[in-house]
Amino acid sequence: MTLIHVAHSPDADDAFMFWAMAKGLIPTGDRRYVHELADIESLNRRALAGELEVTAVSLHAYAHLADRYALLAHGASIGDRYGPRVVARTPPPAPADLHGALARMTVAVPGELTTAFLTLKLYQPGCRHVIVPFDQIEDVVLAGGADAGLLIHEGQLTFGDRGLHLWLDLGEWWFGETGLPLPLGGNVVRRDLGPALMQDIARDLKASIEYGLAHRAAALTHAQGYGRGLDADRIDRFIAMYVNDYTVDYGPRGREAVRVLLDRGVKAGLVPPIRDLVFIAAEP
Repeated sequence: MTLIHVAHSPDADDAFMFWAMAKGLIPTGDRRYVHELADIESLNRRALAGELEVTAVSLHAYAHLADRYALLAHGASIGDRYGPRVVARTPPPAPADLHGALARMTVAVPGELTTAFLTLKLYQPGCRHVIVPFDQIEDVVLAGGADAGLLIHEGQLTFGDRGLHLWLDLGEWWFGETGLPLPLGGNVVRRDLGPALMQDIARDLKASIEYGLAHRAAALTHAQGYGRGLDADRIDRFIAMYVNDYTVDYGPRGREAVRVLLDRGVKAGLVPPIRDLVFIAAEP
């Protein structure tokens, strides 16, 4: 038996895609998976140390991990004309003034290795930031601890309930800049596991995602336990945003989006170049 540790975030979309794998609903041969849950910035930091065999990471963090990990072609979180959102206590300025206004603000961000932070810096390099746990950002903004907040996960859907105002959807901005979706997170596998095992893991992950999509009602019921107060309709909407065709496989457009994002990060001096950007895919 081969024991493999898999780490991912305790969020509804990850719970949905890993459900079948975690519950033993798909055949995995002699591979047995042990699941660990942590917030994405913690997983990014653990991957930097090479602790994890398979883990979810931010695409931003992956630029610092590519020598040790390969991207799995399955399990990506990609926003197509939507993504992390910048919100504030006050209504936004006129669109022409937004870029300059953010340069004068302090933004609460969920971590310096998140793709949300990378995209914010690509939009406005001059903004100041303070690191706040992702699920406390709205509270910090409302309390005046930051001028604005950068929201990931379900906060993208709930900020209006708290009286916060949308200033910028970074996924929409990115689409306007590139015509591409915004790749936010992916799953990686440690290269030292070897080509055969890496491909077996890719096949298991893809099968788990496909099983969840084919048994959507049951997978949604499981995911509701990770919704942090979202009602069933919002959980369904959130999962539809981030478990989609790109999640089954990046496809040519998703792969191009990753390359463009990382290339722009390199040109901006925000990430190191990647020598070997590969996507480990399940066999056809």
